[in-house]
Amino acid sequence: MGSRIVSFESGEWYHCFTRGVDKRKIFLCDADYERYLMLLYACNSTKPVHISNLGNRHQGPALPAVLACERGHPLVDIGVYCLMPNHPHLLLREVISEGISSFMQKVGTGYTMYFNKKYERTGALFSSRFKAIHVSTDQYLERAVNYIHANPAELYEPRWKEGIVNDRRRLKKNLLQYRYSSLPDYEEANRPTSAIIHKDILLDVLGRAPTFGTLMEEAEIYNRTNKEDLQGF
Repeated sequence: MGSRIVSFESGEWYHCFTRGVDKRKIFLCDADYERYLMLLYACNSTKPVHISNLGNRHQGPALPAVLACERGHPLVDIGVYCLMPNHPHLLLREVISEGISSFMQKVGTGYTMYFNKKYERTGALFSSRFKAIHVSTDQYLERAVNYIHANPAELYEPRWKEGIVNDRRRLKKNLLQYRYSSLPDYEEANRPTSAIIHKDILLDVLGRAPTFGTLMEEAEIYNRTNKEDLQGF
């Protein structure tokens, strides 16, 4: 365990996350979330993929078009992801040397350029270099997966990290329907965004798909274990 600075090793999983500068929202509408999802797919390649070229003069590229494009060799395996209004969470495994650092730099730069142009602003969008927690065991990996997938609970049950959930049935429905998390990708094999993640690789380690069954309990344990590093996330 331990957050940045860490030394990334091939074949090891890392929970990577960053936050908007001054805790500002970095996703202001559905199009912003979709742009970040496009970058998660397009930037995970050893060759450049210019997503701006996939649209036409009057509108930007649609998410399905980007997810269907050919890429080069991946930089990382993406196990799971979740986008929150002011920060993203990613579970990554390095495929090539410096793959995680390169991938995070490409995604961060690409999204900042998009956001600044769209909203007519300048300067940094993210508060600092991304943080990373080394996920060192299979049990710890399962808890990291559950923590990332449980993050949208904050939007519906703000005290979930304290173990307080008022309506578990409603929360389960909301998490399974949250569009900007990979949890639905493990529930619905036909979602186009399944192209972003490497389900088979993660399932080979976990032995089963993430479900809501133990999600909240395991997520709470992960949060307590990494409380200092995850403060504000």
